[in-house]
Amino acid sequence: MKLKNYLLAFCFTSVITIAHADSRLQQAITEQAITEQSIKAEVTKGLIQSLIELEQVVNINSGTMNFAGVKQVGLVFKKQFEQLGFETQWLDGSEFNRAGHLVAKYGDSGPKILMIGHLDTVFAKNDAFQSFQRINDQQIAGPGITDMKGGDVIIVAALRALKLAGVLDNVSIQVVMTGDEESSGRPLAKSKKALIDAAKWADIALGFEDGDGDIGTAVVARRGSVGWTLEVTGKPAHSSQIFREDVGFGAVFEIARILNSYREELASVENLTFNPGLLLGGTRLDAQVKDGKGYAFGKSNVIAKTAKVSGGIRAISPQQLNDAKKVMQKITADNLAHTSAKLSFDQGYPPMAPTKENYQLLALYNKASQDLDYGEVVAVDPRRAGAADISFAATHLKMSLDGLGLMGSGGHTKDEVADISSLEKNINKAALLIYRLSLQHERSQQ
Repeated sequence: MKLKNYLLAFCFTSVITIAHADSRLQQAITEQAITEQSIKAEVTKGLIQSLIELEQVVNINSGTMNFAGVKQVGLVFKKQFEQLGFETQWLDGSEFNRAGHLVAKYGDSGPKILMIGHLDTVFAKNDAFQSFQRINDQQIAGPGITDMKGGDVIIVAALRALKLAGVLDNVSIQVVMTGDEESSGRPLAKSKKALIDAAKWADIALGFEDGDGDIGTAVVARRGSVGWTLEVTGKPAHSSQIFREDVGFGAVFEIARILNSYREELASVENLTFNPGLLLGGTRLDAQVKDGKGYAFGKSNVIAKTAKVSGGIRAISPQQLNDAKKVMQKITADNLAHTSAKLSFDQGYPPMAPTKENYQLLALYNKASQDLDYGEVVAVDPRRAGAADISFAATHLKMSLDGLGLMGSGGHTKDEVADISSLEKNINKAALLIYRLSLQHERSQQ
């Protein structure tokens, strides 16, 4: 009888516990839905302000080498972050020959999220393409409107919506808006220090570039971009003596052999590309590789003494890049008779590898998009996404996702046009993603 009573009491207690758990779960679901509706409402209310802010910064020329313009754009965003309660700092870039960077920080609880933007554009101060233009109800144009002043505006607008909805305190945020994404300052150890320091602090990085311009994609992987230089020397002699055992093949034949061997060995490797962009050969050279130009002197009756080629290589992961370098160095060292060659690599942009965690972050972003009835978001083909600042951060934190900015077409050209509808959509998606990351973090701590 006592056992029976005990079992009845246990079952009754279990039913009550399950009922309470179900009730708490339902309450949490309801509270989340209410909060997300509030976030969405704040985004909608703030849309006109966001468009005004976008027009303001687009109308300030901030070509990378226009230091005053880059800083002016930075100070516009600095003021906006301060109005949201962020601690801000303008980091002077004189040590790396650039304008500098804007860093903004908020909060000390919840997940640590790094949000990445950049202030500079490819359009110089004297460029004819200088101002914001509304083309029609669906399109707006202007220098850097998608790459990436629109993305910067989305960062501010998403954080503002979270603040007004009362949930920004549930996350810790660092925003880094660099002033040299389009043309990195040197040395990279100094120009990328603020970004890397923030990445080491963070758990998650969100980049607000425009990806491939398709609102149905986001970037889980970016190929790195590294420059390389190949220098070859041969034995000069009268051309009638070429191929003799004591004369050899000359610098031009050797550099041709090396380049073709690179192609034969590596052209079929998925997501790996490399391109020789400037080639000079002859009796003597003046190759200003940094400026993309050079001078060569040679004669058809003289075997070329020297040859030089500069190019770039893009790889999907650090391992792929290292493997390719080894193959290229091996080919370079296997010289034709009476020739020698040296292959060197710049530091460049590291790859952002397509990790499992990045795909998990994409899944959360995709869920937010579908819950907002905006449709599916899938990973962009990395061949369609160039190098970006997030690549310097990705190796230092758990997960990364890029391509969350303003969508459009014609980036880096005078036909740069943005899709207005993507502004509200991507503000909402970013805000919901950050809010849901805070909930996920809270549950993991319970």
